Amino acid sequence: MHNFCVKLILLCLFLAGMSACTAKGGYQVQVHESAATRSLKGHQKPYSVNGQLYQPLQDHRGYVEEGIASWYGPDFHGKATSCGEIYDMNAMTSAHKILPMGTKLRVTNLRNHRTIEVRVNDRGPFVKSRIIDLSYAAAKELDIVASGTAPVRIESISGHDLKIIMGPFTVQVGAFTNPDNAYRLASQLEKRYGSSSVQRGWVNGTLFYRVRVGSYPQFDDAEAVRIDFEKNGTPAAFIVALDKS
Repeated sequence: MHNFCVKLILLCLFLAGMSACTAKGGYQVQVHESAATRSLKGHQKPYSVNGQLYQPLQDHRGYVEEGIASWYGPDFHGKATSCGEIYDMNAMTSAHKILPMGTKLRVTNLRNHRTIEVRVNDRGPFVKSRIIDLSYAAAKELDIVASGTAPVRIESISGHDLKIIMGPFTVQVGAFTNPDNAYRLASQLEKRYGSSSVQRGWVNGTLFYRVRVGSYPQFDDAEAVRIDFEKNGTPAAFIVALDKS
């Protein structure tokens, strides 16, 4: 189980749609507000936890991930989740850092090969190497309550009330306030991936230069590139749907 203070902070920020920093229990949380994201719900907006940027996806399709699962139960039972729902530790739900709320996932315990289905209704876990937080009921079905964690594979299987975005997709590798650093990295990446670009964007009054690579028609193609960056020391890379207008 993980620190619950950060979930409470995220809930307050997401529901209020704020762009403020809050420090509590060792966590510093910020929801990033901009003209482009102002119309989105709080849990759909980019946010940071202790300086780590997370970009929630608007499309769950084709999402597959392997890593460590943890679980949370009695301490959070009856409290609001990041999407505003009341957490029920006996329901088959989960928390994920970037998948859209309502996404249904197939979760497989790679130790015993037990498989369950859960729905995403919360954000987290914010502990290194952990990819999903399961409800008590879900953890019990996978037999990880006693151990606390287990290696799992998660696969998106459907969604609920989701705004589906079609490709093409690109992969954002980094964001810089110094344009020279951004253009230098873009030039290096273009040689390896064939194409790259630098997009300018304002966040809380600061101009950022966002380095992106490639244009991929399918989510899986972009995901393969993102994983390549992750394996080579860029875990903060994430997928962005390109503007087709």
